[in-house]
Amino acid sequence: MADLRETGWELHARQRAILSAAIELYVQTGEPVASQAIASVSGLSSATVRNTMAELADAGMLEQPHTSAGRIPTARAFRLHVEQIRGANRIGPRLLPEQSRTQIDAYLFGVAGADAFLERTSQVLALLSSGVGVALATVQAGDQLEHVHFQRLAQRKVLAVVVTRSGAVRDRVLLLANDLATNELESAARYLNENFRGWSVERVRSEILSRAERERSEYQRMLQSAEELWSRVVPDDRGSEQTLYVEGVSNLLGGTDTDRVRLREMLAALEAKERIVTLLTAYVDSHERSVRVVFDMEERAPEMQGLVLIAAPAMIDGSRRGTVGVIGTQRMHYENTINAVGYVAQLFAQSVGGESADGAGQS
Repeated sequence: MADLRETGWELHARQRAILSAAIELYVQTGEPVASQAIASVSGLSSATVRNTMAELADAGMLEQPHTSAGRIPTARAFRLHVEQIRGANRIGPRLLPEQSRTQIDAYLFGVAGADAFLERTSQVLALLSSGVGVALATVQAGDQLEHVHFQRLAQRKVLAVVVTRSGAVRDRVLLLANDLATNELESAARYLNENFRGWSVERVRSEILSRAERERSEYQRMLQSAEELWSRVVPDDRGSEQTLYVEGVSNLLGGTDTDRVRLREMLAALEAKERIVTLLTAYVDSHERSVRVVFDMEERAPEMQGLVLIAAPAMIDGSRRGTVGVIGTQRMHYENTINAVGYVAQLFAQSVGGESADGAGQS
């Protein structure tokens, strides 16, 4: 019997059919798959299925967790499964089931602004995939200011809203060192809007500081207020600012007790948002707008072993404004999840960026 590890991904038709059946049964039940279970749905004899499963095990496609149990697909098998459904033209936003599209449309209807859209995206992807929905919002260096608004909420507490021309909306509640009256907040917002609309966000603070040194003393307090407010709502004036939204971490707790022991490390990793930002940035390429499926995140984060990332860039006018995706166990419905992520990325380009359906297509 030839070792399939030496012949690449080439499986004959019966091996592919039995592997697909094993994956589908494992995704449905979460239990090791016995040859009798595959025989009952494939029409093949148990002996034929058993021999073929042994071949697949030798090829590194199936493994046996316990001596008395059936077999479960390996990461390599799931990789091949994804390649097969891509090759069968089963991937694309338009192929997402109508019920799922309707659910996403309803969830995102009327959401204004890139940040709000991405936050809601993490929620709906967690709901649809039974995995962890993730969305990364990015205000790019060079993004241009459109409008600033400050609203006094209480003593020393201010709601600050910055809107950029790309459609990104950054809102924060600020706790100030010194209280500012409503008229002072209005003056600061008016000054920023009249003087800096159309400026790149990272240039605004340095220019305010420069002007404060040149302007007459009567403007000093207003300029100082504007500088303090701006630096608090856009703190990183040297480059991109990123906000991560994570929803549905509890979805990973549905496994067996053995799974839960392993999931503790995974859950701890998901709580470390800086790690998730690093992974999304490393694996999702803005130059390739298709949905990316990553099985080997443990190469960068060992505690993520056993988890899979399905993600796509959220683009506006050819520029990446964020990332949308799902992190889940290998036992997920890949076809639906890939299509859902692609559809959400397409909606972002259409709803926030104003692109046509053809221009925003993902696959």
